[in-house]
Amino acid sequence: MNLDAATAQAPPTAELKIIYQSQNFIVVDKNFDVKINSDDESDRVTVATQLAERFPDNVDDTICHKFRFVHRLDYSTSGALCIALNKKASAVAGDKFKNREVIKEYLALVRGHVSEVSITIDKPVYPNPEEGLTHMMCVADDPPVDMKTKSATTELEVLQLGMYDGEPATKVKLCPKTGRRHQLRVHCQYIGYPIVGDYTYSFRQDVKPYRMMLHSFKLTIPIPNELIDVIATDPFTTELDSKWQPLVASR
Repeated sequence: MNLDAATAQAPPTAELKIIYQSQNFIVVDKNFDVKINSDDESDRVTVATQLAERFPDNVDDTICHKFRFVHRLDYSTSGALCIALNKKASAVAGDKFKNREVIKEYLALVRGHVSEVSITIDKPVYPNPEEGLTHMMCVADDPPVDMKTKSATTELEVLQLGMYDGEPATKVKLCPKTGRRHQLRVHCQYIGYPIVGDYTYSFRQDVKPYRMMLHSFKLTIPIPNELIDVIATDPFTTELDSKWQPLVASR
């Protein structure tokens, strides 16, 4: 079945897809444009509220937002997201992230045709200090003297060249070696290939796509006696979004 972008769009109220479940963990395929949790009562649909509706027996009233999120995804990002179901599991998984033992792979559509087969982006990042832009990150080519930067490394691999809605685009795999805020988004913008539909890092210009094209595709957490190794369905296919048209076969 061939769907256009409007049909392919999954609204925030869409059913939460479970891709892994055990006594200690749940991994969901998060919908795009959904917060993980929120203190704002007007945010009626979050991953936390979806989990509470789906798994009422796992709600923990002793903690804020009722569930232990092992890591985070941006509001606009979809894909694999891990939740621990008890304090011990949360601590073990948290250590794996802290020690950089977790393997994360993202899929993205970026603007333009990436000329290289692969790129390693090793550029520190820091919060944008400019008024009105403090929600963004910057790449530290020439940071303010008093600004503390954080190391950030991303590996990019080209998968397909193509067109998105008639404009040049490239499907890429992104592997963050560090876990900085907005790292993938600001690194892609820095090298001149911003993520399709990234409203923030296009400075509110890229508004036509129905979503930001960034997806947490593969997540591997080496938990002792419980290897979590999951894949979330690739949403960037012609079958799911006919506006994406590859020009060559997958590499």
